[in-house]
Amino acid sequence: MTAAIPEFGIAVPEIVFAGLALVLLMVGTFGKERSTGLVSVLSALSCVIAIVLVLMTDTVRATTFEGLFVVDKFAGFMKVLVLIGSTFAIVMSMGYLRRERLQRPEFPVLILLATVGMMLMISANDIISLYVGLELHSLALYVLAAFHRDTIRSAEAGLKYFVLGALASGVLLYGATLVYGFTGTTSFEKLATLQPVEGVQTVGLWIGMALVASGLIFKVSAVPFHMWTPDVYEGAPTPITAMFAVAPKIAAMALLVRLMVGAFGPQIHQWQEVILAIAVMSMAWGGYAAIVQRNIKRLMAYSSITNIGYILLGLAAGSEKGVEAVLIYLTIYLFMTSGAFAVIMAMRRDGHMVEQISDLAGISQSRPLLALAMTISMFSLGGIPPLAGFIGKLYVFQASIEAGNHAVNTAVQNSFYVAAGLGAAISVVSMFYYLWIIKIIYFDPPTQQPLDRNAGVSLNGVVLVTSLFTLLFTFAYVVGPVAGWADAAAQSLIH
Repeated sequence: MTAAIPEFGIAVPEIVFAGLALVLLMVGTFGKERSTGLVSVLSALSCVIAIVLVLMTDTVRATTFEGLFVVDKFAGFMKVLVLIGSTFAIVMSMGYLRRERLQRPEFPVLILLATVGMMLMISANDIISLYVGLELHSLALYVLAAFHRDTIRSAEAGLKYFVLGALASGVLLYGATLVYGFTGTTSFEKLATLQPVEGVQTVGLWIGMALVASGLIFKVSAVPFHMWTPDVYEGAPTPITAMFAVAPKIAAMALLVRLMVGAFGPQIHQWQEVILAIAVMSMAWGGYAAIVQRNIKRLMAYSSITNIGYILLGLAAGSEKGVEAVLIYLTIYLFMTSGAFAVIMAMRRDGHMVEQISDLAGISQSRPLLALAMTISMFSLGGIPPLAGFIGKLYVFQASIEAGNHAVNTAVQNSFYVAAGLGAAISVVSMFYYLWIIKIIYFDPPTQQPLDRNAGVSLNGVVLVTSLFTLLFTFAYVVGPVAGWADAAAQSLIH
């Protein structure tokens, strides 16, 4: 490397965060199981420190490490979301590890290492750094999925995620070799200015682009690469399921946006309708498959597939408005999904977690505040105004319609209009199972003894924070600042 030392300053959040993770690994190694609580608290504090550092370096666009690493407002926005999601996962895991007798300090450290990989993914400015960040976060998540190794479901979840994740990584890597072979570069900036010669070079670039995008679409669990999601969500430890649902998806979506809108922006007419089709399939499959689910974690898996479909609708627009919609939706999705999983983790009876939707019957009487928090999350996920979820869907539908208005091709124009209409229709369909959950909470008589009341201070704190954000997003003048930050982040990426 020939870069000057001061240039490394823009990577200070990642460097400090990785250093803190290694220090906490040593603390856990020498402190063993008794240090789990301390390591968890310090891990959450490390995430907060990283957020502060990210905000301090969130200035103008800059690159380092020979152009492999980029920092701009888009990266800063996404890193803050990822760090908040990881903080929620660590905080939610504190009581869980104790109750499930999984007190091992490597658990929060693995979350930190996975988060380092996600931050590198978000700042990747080259296919090489893309792959390094992707593998760093994936290797930690493979272990976390199978962390409850004494249970068959957790071991199965880890194995499935590992096998399918390795396959997706191989596809992505093969696509990267094709891109390099036909263009002679792996730099996003050079790819964005490339004018491939018509013929074999163009076809080879398109195939490579499709394979790289497929690997990232697997990470966000969009159709048709969604098959791992329900089983892994159900089998993994619930705090990790909550993390799977938010932080890795945000990081992968950030990378997908930077890759498609930035590096492959000149080829937008080749990938736009493909992404639009994937968005529609994800919305439809997730929305309808969730109807028959009886396990709350599997239902949330299909719900996440549906929400990724809405987010991809913003990406398909390929415009500044579309990127802004993606950022706003991801912000809202982070809080409403984390809140739902916090409530799921609070569902315990006789010291054991319950995951069947029928077990929610009667909690409006025994745990009214918990029932209210779940209701807020379900209504928001369904897009009921004026909750935060409605605002997110409104932004992506507006971006889709605006993209249709500016499309030069009539077929593409109609595709965006139809996609927005189908998205609205699927949102209505998805309200069936969200309302079904609320009906069970408030109207079905309890068939078993009430849920345990002591959920823990940390878990109750996450429930409170996420519920207030989801409920007050529209009324507390939060929309304006978030939209302004998202707009600045979108401009930094597009321009």
